Order: sequence, then structure tokens, then C-alpha cells
Amino acid sequence: MIIEQAAYKKVLLKLSGETFMGKLSGGIDPAVVDALAVEIKEVVALGVHLGIVIGGGNIFRGQSESAKGLDRTTADYMGMLATVINSLALQSALENAGVTTRVQTAIEMRAVAEPFIQRRAMRHLEKGRVVIFAAGTGNPYFTTDTAAVLRAVEIKADIILKATKVDGIYDSDPVENPDAVMYKRISYTDVLTKDLKVMDATAISLCRANGLPLGVFNLQIPGNIKKVICGQTVGTIVGG
Repeated sequence: MIIEQAAYKKVLLKLSGETFMGKLSGGIDPAVVDALAVEIKEVVALGVHLGIVIGGGNIFRGQSESAKGLDRTTADYMGMLATVINSLALQSALENAGVTTRVQTAIEMRAVAEPFIQRRAMRHLEKGRVVIFAAGTGNPYFTTDTAAVLRAVEIKADIILKATKVDGIYDSDPVENPDAVMYKRISYTDVLTKDLKVMDATAISLCRANGLPLGVFNLQIPGNIKKVICGQTVGTIVGG
């Protein structure tokens, strides 16, 4: 019998809002969120302290809407509120699966979630609760990628994991170029100089400044979250 063991004690998992759509054109597919909750439960059972940041692109994407003429600051705040909706949906699915969860928001809305307080977040994690960080950084002009790295640094995570629709980081778009080569490991500097677009430059620079490893993997393959956290060679590792 093989005993699975986590390679990382504390992890920040970054999920895109589009993940929640499943095959829908937008919104939230409950079946997808429920399946994700089961995978997260398996990770928590390994004793991992898990924080999560979710985008809001399945509901509203601030930067895209601002390009259509909506005020950028207003659009970004609307995008932050979309992340709260996704966070509450995941919290509900996790608690239905038996996982104790807290949602903390960068924009205060005490009727639905706790305000983000770093020490309180750390305490929740120590008690084995999953903490979902919503509403980005609470400021416009910052992506949820940057928010995820910021929260990872604040909770002293061992690694930040970005779940995507592709197997890892490639030297070019694998959809457009069938000969694209996937990196197993790459430096922060190479990601920036090659403009690989895995995260925005602010997020990658923050990872580099704090020596925070970044793992990029395909979420659409069941069990990949656990495999990455158990240290299996899945996807790409940046830095570390």
C-alpha cells in the first residue's frame, strides 16, 4: 500500500473563474464546482494548509469590459465582486463535502464573508480550514494573479499553484503551434524576458522578489492537484 504524502505543507491554489463554467458559455456549473471540491478535500486530508484565490472571468472580466468603454476602476471593482460570487459557490461546495472553509474578502462585506486579516487567515489555516481569498487585492488595476501571489506571500505559502487549461508553460501557444515545447522548469527571469504570459509581470516579479516557487499545471486532468502537491512531476515549475 502506497501512503501518499504532501511535498508542501502550505499551498496557495489559484483558479481561473472560467474553470467554474464547465461547458457553459458563462456562469457557474454546480457539477464542476462539486467535483473540484472533492479534489480539494483529498488534498486537505493530506494535512495541507490550503488557501485559494479564484478569478471572476466566468461572470465579469474588468479589463475586457473597460476596453469596451466602461470606466476601468468601476470595471475592476465589478470584477472583484464576481470573484466573491465564485468564492461563495466554492465555499458552499466544500462545506457540503465536509471541508471547513472561510471566505475572506479584501472589500468588506461582513454579511457574506470575513474581512481579510492576515493573522486571522493564518489561524484558520493552522486549524485545518481552507481559506478562500476573494475580491482581489481590493484595489483596481491589479489582477487576481497578483492578488494570489500577494496572499501566498502573506500566508507564507511554500508554493503557489496556478491551475490552467494546458499542461504547463510552453515556449509558444500550443493551440496555435503544435510543435510548441513545454518547459519542465524555468526561471522567473526567463518567463519575463520571453514574455510567456503565464501570469502578469507584477505577479512574476513578486514571486521572484520573495523566492516563491510557482507551479503551473492542467486542472482538467482529474487528480492533478493532489499529484502536484505530492511532488509528482506534473506541469511546469517556475523558480524554486
